Amino acid sequence: MGQTLTLTASDGCALAAYLAEPMGTPKGGLVVVQEIFGVNSHIRSVAERWASEGYLVLAPALFDRQEPQIELGYAEADMQRGFGLMQAAGLEAPLLDIDAARAELQRRLGASGKVGILGFCWGGLLSWLSACKVSGISAAVPYYGGGIPSHAGLQAQCPVLAHFGERDHWIPTDSVQAFAAAQPSVQVQVYAADHGFNCDQRGSYDAAAAQLAAERSRAFLSQHLA
Repeated sequence: MGQTLTLTASDGCALAAYLAEPMGTPKGGLVVVQEIFGVNSHIRSVAERWASEGYLVLAPALFDRQEPQIELGYAEADMQRGFGLMQAAGLEAPLLDIDAARAELQRRLGASGKVGILGFCWGGLLSWLSACKVSGISAAVPYYGGGIPSHAGLQAQCPVLAHFGERDHWIPTDSVQAFAAAQPSVQVQVYAADHGFNCDQRGSYDAAAAQLAAERSRAFLSQHLA
């Protein structure tokens, strides 16, 4: 099982982060970025899965600036609370917190270690923004990142593999197609699935899509973080 540690962002803000460690020497580092539900049991399980793949993983608690120790479920009331926290968090401060997680992984890995980022929903958008704005990220894997197509004018500083669901009512298919056209260097994969298809705690979970996306993500991260 992992442990919780404290990070300090460049603006002095302290936040918690869940650390999952692999057996033996890490292949690389991975920042796992939460949905709007906090670093809950699902995000911790994702961190543990990637640690079992050989990565040193940190999942920063990006709502700690608003309300520490937030863990939400997937009911409508949880979703509304999560939306409110997301709006309060904005998009700039979370990048400072992600950078703090990246720096801690880099410190633990040493100068030669590479750090990637993988996130879901809001965390998917933040993963894309991190690929474009946060130095030291070597690979990014956003899953169904709401708002990514609206930021298609940015330029990633590292390879990106982006997963989307064709039945995702939050991210229209035509906007995904427009993003792919605007970003030919990004590997865009679309699945016959809904928003949240990777989360086995949600009704929209799609085991086949989740497995295929995981296989592609595994190969992609192995290529760019090894």
